[in-house]
Amino acid sequence: MEGVQWVRDAFRLFMRRPLPFSAMFVAFLLVALLATLVPVVGGVVMLMSLPLLSLGFMIGSRAARDDLPVHPGLFIEPLRGDARRRKTLLTLCAAYALCTVLIMTLSDWVDGGSFERLQRLMAQGDGTRGELEVVLADPRLGWGMVTRFGLAAALSIPFWHAPALVYWQGQGVSQALFSSTLALWRCKGAFTMYSLTWAVVIGVFGALVGLVFALFDARQLAGLIAMPAGLAFSTVFYVSLLFTYEGCFSVSDVP
Repeated sequence: MEGVQWVRDAFRLFMRRPLPFSAMFVAFLLVALLATLVPVVGGVVMLMSLPLLSLGFMIGSRAARDDLPVHPGLFIEPLRGDARRRKTLLTLCAAYALCTVLIMTLSDWVDGGSFERLQRLMAQGDGTRGELEVVLADPRLGWGMVTRFGLAAALSIPFWHAPALVYWQGQGVSQALFSSTLALWRCKGAFTMYSLTWAVVIGVFGALVGLVFALFDARQLAGLIAMPAGLAFSTVFYVSLLFTYEGCFSVSDVP
């Protein structure tokens, strides 16, 4: 039940510093939003920053546990270290961005751009129901979704612990990617329970919210809960990454 414990510990730690942790996540979202406004370069920079997002939260989670300040500045803390580790981290970030772009390109080729059209039509809202039905009926959309999310899940395995292994243990890019993959394989039972626990938590929360609003005949207001709940759950997920790291490596391996 170690995977369940990771989620439980993450919620407990989040409740100790809910505002600072939430501020970290919101600050990252704002910076990412601003980055996407810059054509091409902004999107690449945003993708490169994702490994630093997970590492920044690991550092923040350890700081909260040690009663130290938690703030958005922790995202760039790893880049203030020695030059060798900084270079390795930036190389890791670039590799992640490159792999993500390749996955997106391949997925777009598989679905023929139907996923992009689906997103555009959903953003437009009313008046596009007929077009939505046409896009949803396209069999290429399903294959594209399988390709997109399947490869994204596969990519997360070597990069799950890699930033922390570079920053705290001084491993190189290849060694960190291999160590992360091996760690997830060895702890696959715990990660299975970890994933199932998250699915249950989110599912139960959604069911309870739906039930409460249905009892008060205010289903249309349920959307008001979606954004803050999504923010909270996303933040707790990133807080939990430290516990998955420490659960996969022995005490002697964790600095």
